[in-house]
Amino acid sequence: MTMIPAPLSRLRAIRWRTVLDRVLVLGLIIAVWQIGSLFVGIYWLSSPWAMASRFVEQILDGELIRHASYTVAEAAAGTFIGGVPAVLLPLILRRHPIIVAILDPFMIGGYGAPKLAFAPLFILWFGIGIESKIALVASVVLFIVYFATLSGVRTLDAKLVQMAQIAGANERQVARHIVMPGAVPHIFAGFRIAVPYAISAAVIAELISSNRGLGYLVQTGAMNFDTTSVFAAIAMATLLVHGVNWLMNAIEASLLRWRPPIDAVMEA
Repeated sequence: MTMIPAPLSRLRAIRWRTVLDRVLVLGLIIAVWQIGSLFVGIYWLSSPWAMASRFVEQILDGELIRHASYTVAEAAAGTFIGGVPAVLLPLILRRHPIIVAILDPFMIGGYGAPKLAFAPLFILWFGIGIESKIALVASVVLFIVYFATLSGVRTLDAKLVQMAQIAGANERQVARHIVMPGAVPHIFAGFRIAVPYAISAAVIAELISSNRGLGYLVQTGAMNFDTTSVFAAIAMATLLVHGVNWLMNAIEASLLRWRPPIDAVMEA
């Protein structure tokens, strides 16, 4: 019979307690939401039951799925276009700290710039189609993932690199076996932060100009004073964020199987 180490079993118990607490908090939110709906009226604040009914109705007739797929396509394309160079650039410039120092104030400025202010420009440059939404998402993801990857590269233990070089490893082997494994947790942390922003950016871009997507549903519901449809679209966007986050965690766990089990559970 396999015995589970005490620290690992205790961490698992903490995880289950966390799940229970989350369910209780969710119940509290729904209760407050229901009370608020009764207090101000469903015209101004839809009830949880009405939202759930509309959500199921729009799922069954395919409307939410169709609009959500459009938003996911924008977020996925923008995440790929912005995320790939954001990962590669710090890795390529690892041996060129002067170039990194030169780029640093410009990257910080790009990170701090309000991306929503660029949405009209992207529409002007790329049109009202999917291209402008992808551009906005890419601009959001780029800087978040870049700084996360850069943090992983900077925190790498230089002694490991030196030992590998003494053992005869070339630059390609050092990057593959030392730099990348050390930076992967930071890269995934960056993507876990960036993906919700990517979906939010896609929805915001759709709010400004679109005839499809969850943002379009939110805009249409608000214009028709249909708060139930607005909450249904927001709930769908929230579920998308949780689904993508679960997928990112699964991919990270698969790539980081080499970590000790206790470390993996603690990070989760």
